[in-house]
Amino acid sequence: MTDPALSRIADALEALVRRFTPADSAPVDLRSAPAYHWDGAVIRAVEAFKPVAFGLLTGIDAQKNALLENSRRHAEGYPAHDVLLWGARGTGKSATVASSVAQLQGEGMDVALVQCATDSLASLPALFALLRGTSRPFILFLDDLGFDDDGGDARALRSLLEGGATARPANVRLYVTSNRRHIVPRYLKEQDDPINVRDVVDDKMALSDRFGLSLGFHNLDQDAYLAIVSGYAARFGLSYDPLDAVQWATQRGSRSGRVAWQYVVELAGRAGKSLS
Repeated sequence: MTDPALSRIADALEALVRRFTPADSAPVDLRSAPAYHWDGAVIRAVEAFKPVAFGLLTGIDAQKNALLENSRRHAEGYPAHDVLLWGARGTGKSATVASSVAQLQGEGMDVALVQCATDSLASLPALFALLRGTSRPFILFLDDLGFDDDGGDARALRSLLEGGATARPANVRLYVTSNRRHIVPRYLKEQDDPINVRDVVDDKMALSDRFGLSLGFHNLDQDAYLAIVSGYAARFGLSYDPLDAVQWATQRGSRSGRVAWQYVVELAGRAGKSLS
């Protein structure tokens, strides 16, 4: 005879499971969506994938064209590099990644973006196992990656990029953005290392060396900043005063693509116009 108390406990547990189980826990179709998000345990489709138009990215022509060409090779099944995009904040690194993928999709190429939180690196082998099950090309995007030292996470990422049973599958390339050229910092105290300075520095640079393509993004001068503002303003039919645009950037202590976009948002708000 079943204990009534145990039955009540079992019913309560079952209700909790139903309550906290995601409604979209069914397997995601990895061939349908333009972009996905991996949270370390579950991959979900991102249907509203609408990055900035590739043609609107101004002042970074060399970087965006190099990334687009590499992405096109990958989408077509040809050899392509893992890519490190490094440089100052707000200079267009993340926008270039998303816009390049959207540009290729607009050309009819079957390639998708998968964004992964940088605190979920330990889960990447599980993600790779999912993506390995399809022939569709994927670009795995790790945004704003950085390590305080060259510890376990950095070594794990190196092994995922090259060699080992958990290395990324052939249909996946990693695109990583970082504020640091070598992802991990280099300190002056390394010069005083009594063991072997060259070994210390080489070990820290080893991670960035795993990327076949490294693209630097730098702070803009005033003319480049105004060119970006002008391109956005023309695209959305907005008028602007260059002096006002410069003052906007000065107040924020930065000239960048991000600041230019924020200024255009301000312009649209003032004019009562939509940016959609």
